[in-house]
Amino acid sequence: MGAVRTVVARVLEAVLVVVAMASIVFFAMRLLPGDPARLVLGDEADEASLAPLRHKLGLDAPLYVQYARFLKGLFTLDLGESLRHPGESAASRVAESIGPTAQLAALAVAIGAALGVVAAVCGAGPWLGERRRWIDRGATAIAATPLLSFAPLVTFALAARLRVVPLPGDPDAGFGGLLFASSLLAIPLGAQVARVSRAALDEVARAQFLTVARAKGATAARTWIVHALPASAGPIVTVVASQLGALLGGAVVLERLFERPGLGSLILESYSTRDLPVLEAAIVANPYDRDAYAAYGDWYRAQN
Repeated sequence: MGAVRTVVARVLEAVLVVVAMASIVFFAMRLLPGDPARLVLGDEADEASLAPLRHKLGLDAPLYVQYARFLKGLFTLDLGESLRHPGESAASRVAESIGPTAQLAALAVAIGAALGVVAAVCGAGPWLGERRRWIDRGATAIAATPLLSFAPLVTFALAARLRVVPLPGDPDAGFGGLLFASSLLAIPLGAQVARVSRAALDEVARAQFLTVARAKGATAARTWIVHALPASAGPIVTVVASQLGALLGGAVVLERLFERPGLGSLILESYSTRDLPVLEAAIVANPYDRDAYAAYGDWYRAQN
């Protein structure tokens, strides 16, 4: 029952975060200076053109009515119709784009977790001697390095100059492009997993069950991989789960950087074309993406 209560509490917490972030977007659009309808149609639009758009966006109703409609649409996944693609809902456009983003993030989780665990086992085991310190230092340096500082450099070196990997944004790259983009995204996660896993393995290094395993003739590799690693799985799973939100935001950043299809490209497109319902839906779909909020703020600053 304790585990069930924890899961329910986490789900409710996630729902509250989404509602809170969505509400911030809602009130920002309506309370910040500037007419949302005029932002879409431009300053030269006359009242005859603005009135139908205000009605379509529900801006002609009282604020509390607009908010009630917004919450209803949030829970029914009906956030309005795309202004750039009439007849297509904003939620459906986000649903089409979130699939490639989820693939990118999921593959990055698998690669990052595997790389981090391998690095931690190599760093915790006795076979590397003093060279284990270089693994710890490398993981610390990589974890502190922003994704945008090394992703373009690595892509230029491997894809543009050496041509050993496909360009991540090439439509014809297929799985190879997805794998390379996911590997870039997995590097910071792998460094975090390596640091936490190494600390967890150090805590069980002197445990009695490891001493028994060695006494029974188990090799050093078997001792660490078969016996020590499962006992340290809790902190590893925790750090991977805690990084999922940031990883999804990183996937959006990579998509915008390499022009890959996905949620990041949709956010940039809806921002540049002033497709307000789609931009709102995209922000709601990824409430941890600070770049989406930056784009939303840039929109208002550019118009006021």
